[in-house]
Amino acid sequence: MTTGISLVRENAEAMQPPRMLWVSFPLGRPLGRAGDAAFQHRVIAHALDLLNRPSGPVLEDFPEDLDEEIVDTAPACPVSFGPRRGDSDLWVDRLLREFDALRPWYELSLRRRGRTTVGLSGDAIDVILEKLAAWLDDRSQALADFTWFKRAIEDVKAWYGEALTAQPGDYPPGHGERLIWEQTVLGEALKQYYAHFQSQPDTALFARLVASREAIGGSTGGAELLRKMLDDEPGEDA
Repeated sequence: MTTGISLVRENAEAMQPPRMLWVSFPLGRPLGRAGDAAFQHRVIAHALDLLNRPSGPVLEDFPEDLDEEIVDTAPACPVSFGPRRGDSDLWVDRLLREFDALRPWYELSLRRRGRTTVGLSGDAIDVILEKLAAWLDDRSQALADFTWFKRAIEDVKAWYGEALTAQPGDYPPGHGERLIWEQTVLGEALKQYYAHFQSQPDTALFARLVASREAIGGSTGGAELLRKMLDDEPGEDA
């Protein structure tokens, strides 16, 4: 016999676990109010009480909501990057671990919206990430075709944006893009490409395919990071 707490009702409905309590709290607050032991105990007690149901699947809603002020100030918890696929620090492993963690959120977004803006490049997102990582892990090889590169970058940023904004909460415009540049491995990877293109006159124009100057400069430590990446940029032989 098992019971649990779900922050995303659609996921619980799709998975149909034996017993599940859905709570209307923001991501990162599965027990509700921080520091309110009585409230948290009520959530836990309700989840454990589902074990008394004679059969499942059971999906019940917790009857209490959080105050609007608490919801608005809840800390962001966009994704948990577990040690899936490889455990190395190679770009390919880091990006694919992130892909694995975000994929359920993208699938939830697709179920909710019934459509997606992804598909311009014709490649699956994990294939795009593998191709992007290949040059980052071995810069002696040639860069990808720029036509494919432009379409692939649009696809992967759209995929991330749809996945990140599928998580519980009301998000202001540009929230997904800010998370990409400030909190994801993809953002780190794209900054590496941006720095490489920007450092060479014949490819500087392609830097704009990767990101706007506002996106680079507006990300956490963006300007300093870009200067560092330019200082570390391999020479022409690479």
